[in-house]
Amino acid sequence: MSTAAGVMRISKSRSYWLIGVSFAVFAALFAGFFVSICVGIVHEASLQELHPADAIIVFGAAEYSGRPSPVYRARLDHAFELFQRGIAPVVVTTGGAAADPKFSEGGVGHDYLKRRGIPDSSLIAETQGSDTAESAKRVGVILRANHMSSCVAVSDEYHVFRIRRLLEDERVRVYVAPRPESKPHSLWLRAWAVLREAISYLAWRLHFRAR
Repeated sequence: MSTAAGVMRISKSRSYWLIGVSFAVFAALFAGFFVSICVGIVHEASLQELHPADAIIVFGAAEYSGRPSPVYRARLDHAFELFQRGIAPVVVTTGGAAADPKFSEGGVGHDYLKRRGIPDSSLIAETQGSDTAESAKRVGVILRANHMSSCVAVSDEYHVFRIRRLLEDERVRVYVAPRPESKPHSLWLRAWAVLREAISYLAWRLHFRAR
């Protein structure tokens, strides 16, 4: 084997080694970043930041022919309790229409809270958001239009990590108050829920859409 061929083979081996090391380092850094997101999701799930704010934001869930689903109703009831405690003078409900265009999640939430006794003047419905990110963006517009800058966000426990960052991206000061006992009961389902939220958060950071 000629000297030139030997040098070339060594050079290729070094190139492959460098590529392998670089990939391993990148994979380790990404794994560490992903784990830190999962830890953040679990940590923020346990928070109840009952801090006075300009508005309470209730992120929508399914509705059935004008009635909130059990999950959505639990979120709305938690927001009602916060309103009764004087945490904020306004409640914003979010979410657009699904299969039935006659009803939107935001509109159904608005009507439910009105029936529970919150005055119409203290309720705002965001009815166009098709996912969490879009609702957060529209909430930012609503708050700025009403000269508000802070909110208490209500959703499920593993959802509030992403919500906080979505709203902070809209220059809103965010406190979180997830509905109590909204974690899945089994360890496997909890792990899956955390992974799903972490992936959704990364998708948003990478400018993909995620519910």
